[in-house]
Amino acid sequence: MKTFPMFLQMQGRRVIIAGGGEQAAQKCRLILKTEAAITVLAQSLDPELEDLNGQGRINWQRGPISPSDFKDAALVFIASGCPAADASLHMFAKSAGATVNVVDQPHLCDALTPSIVDRSPVVVAIGTEGTAPVLARQIKTRLEDMLEPRLGDLAALAGRLRDRAATRLGPRMRRDLWRWVFAGPVRDVHARGAERNAAQMIKKAIDTASFGADSSGSVALVGAGPGSKDLITMRGVQRLQEADVIYYDHQIDGEVLDLARRDAERVQLGNAPELQQWPQDKILGVLVSAARQGKRVVHLQTGDPRSANDVDALSAADIDFEIVPGVSCTATTGNTASRGPYVEKVAQLR
Repeated sequence: MKTFPMFLQMQGRRVIIAGGGEQAAQKCRLILKTEAAITVLAQSLDPELEDLNGQGRINWQRGPISPSDFKDAALVFIASGCPAADASLHMFAKSAGATVNVVDQPHLCDALTPSIVDRSPVVVAIGTEGTAPVLARQIKTRLEDMLEPRLGDLAALAGRLRDRAATRLGPRMRRDLWRWVFAGPVRDVHARGAERNAAQMIKKAIDTASFGADSSGSVALVGAGPGSKDLITMRGVQRLQEADVIYYDHQIDGEVLDLARRDAERVQLGNAPELQQWPQDKILGVLVSAARQGKRVVHLQTGDPRSANDVDALSAADIDFEIVPGVSCTATTGNTASRGPYVEKVAQLR
């Protein structure tokens, strides 16, 4: 990445917009969605900005502009409409130590404005590092269709109930609770407009610790084909994002691990020249031990994750397990003749 995506705290902070025309008005519309205090530096304002100034929603500052005008600004937009004036204003803002966005001049930008899907407090920002704004808008359109209009209200409700959940439920149960809220009947009820019913469902689930969560441990044997992130299935990604601990082969591409939950424990299983190779019985031993501690365990492997030894060991230990082949595995072809006897045993066990 050439740019790093980050959300800035804007409550009570100053945003400076230099310019009084349509480009400046566009930036005002964007920042007015936040709780920032907006100052517009311009000799004159277009009708839209004049109206905002009359309503007290922006602070209009006339007169000569100097570097001191940009001091202590959280963010500066330069949008005079004149390239030469923009370059001069950019110099002023940078001399004051500001983070600057100059409209239509990416080479002068410290920060780039993304396409935004607003379901506040749920906000999705889409950026292409200035290379393909049309693509960013296409992605935005798809996300607008995917995310129901009331989703932000549900997120805000969950935020209000986080402390209540924290006093009654442990970390694992809390993760299960919110997964149930956002992927189950609560979200459907809330999307239909029954906010009170949704809130009652969440409160009852917190108080009773009853929402279909399984506190027992489990093992997912996840295949990543030859180890690339584009050869792991959606189910495999889901298991990585749910995992408490991930044991992985050294051939696994780091980009695959980037798909996992960031606070999951990660353990490399050796097999690299500089590491002592782990014997199979040791690998199975740590999988079983972690699962018996109530953890969701993923064994992330290159090639085919199906093994008769794994099946026998996990079955003998009475551990709930799942096999998630990678895209390149023969199981995805539907050719049962090439699967081997151990796969037939898996089918019988499952």
